[in-house]
Amino acid sequence: MTRKLYYEDAYIKTFETVINEQRQDNDGCWFVLLDQTAFYPTGGGQPCDEGTLNGVPVTNVEEVNGEIRHYIESKMEDTTGSIKGEISWNRRFDHMQQHAGQHILSAAFAETCGYETISFHLGKEILTIDLAVKKITEEEAVKAETLANIIIGEARQIQTKWMTAHEAADYPLRKQPSVSEDIRLVIIPDFDYNGCGGTHPHSTSEVGAIKILDWEKHKSHIRLQFVCGRRVLEQLHQKNKVIKELTAILQAPQDKMADAAQQLIERMKFQDKQLEETNHQLLEYEADALIKEAKPAGEDSAFISKAYQNRPIKELQTLARLIITEKEDAVVFFVAQNATKLQLVGAKGKMPDLNLKEIAPGIFSKIDGKGGGKEDFIQGGGEAVLSPEDLIGHIEKLLL
Repeated sequence: MTRKLYYEDAYIKTFETVINEQRQDNDGCWFVLLDQTAFYPTGGGQPCDEGTLNGVPVTNVEEVNGEIRHYIESKMEDTTGSIKGEISWNRRFDHMQQHAGQHILSAAFAETCGYETISFHLGKEILTIDLAVKKITEEEAVKAETLANIIIGEARQIQTKWMTAHEAADYPLRKQPSVSEDIRLVIIPDFDYNGCGGTHPHSTSEVGAIKILDWEKHKSHIRLQFVCGRRVLEQLHQKNKVIKELTAILQAPQDKMADAAQQLIERMKFQDKQLEETNHQLLEYEADALIKEAKPAGEDSAFISKAYQNRPIKELQTLARLIITEKEDAVVFFVAQNATKLQLVGAKGKMPDLNLKEIAPGIFSKIDGKGGGKEDFIQGGGEAVLSPEDLIGHIEKLLL
């Protein structure tokens, strides 16, 4: 069994050890088993440590079937004698801050609201806990966050003790352990007692601060996002940078920024509506012009068609509907080439004795495409294997 130095002292940065074994896993990745290690393996919601072994980067650490595998970037040529391990301390201490902060915040929610934490994840930028409730209020979040930061400010000791389930029964555990032997209890006196295998600082003061960022409903519970320690300052820096940029863009101070943004949104909505109305008027003018150019196509119909380059299909749909509303004997076909694709819209008024759905296969097969619709309106697309003008010519022949 590998001696777990990270449980003896979470502040160890370097250590000496020997390699007991080096081999490859089923995917061909090299790993070593050490006599003793300060590398914490992934587990309990906490990511593993990273660092080096004799200068070779350690990329992953996992505990598999009781053995702690140190995955290395490349095979170690010499596995004899003593080697030096070095932990990436910034990563380790960040994880210590975040994990201890999670204990504190979960205990704070339990004390202020009676909400149980059912899972925890320590991500690269934020942490999440899942609370066993369907919703929480802003007031509840503030209460828990305030208590958590009070506990941090009191610099309470964070203790760890190994014990049996019988011994653990003497403590007010926040959650019952899943094992009966070798239970590692993490204790913040008179506040939190919780079984945990992660790494933690000696004092709550080293957590620095806790800030809740957001929460959302996830399945039947609430998933809450937060940060601790140095990550609070990183979040503050990022948000302050964004606020400075928005202050310049909106030309408003921070306390007036929401009002300025809302006014801008309302103005944009008004302009979009005006633009939409103007565009619709232009389409009406275009429809009238096309109606005047209609060609007779029989006793009860007139043929209107046009080819376009880079024309949105939505505009062609609107244009076709405007025409058949105004001219009930119209049969309308528009084709647009957009990049390497042809898009087509066909419509007819009430008068022509014609089923567009029946002739659609003969049109779309010509361009290796597909489409569909109803008796009086079809649309679809295909490959630009011929020009829009040639496709309209083909459609005109089909109609005749």
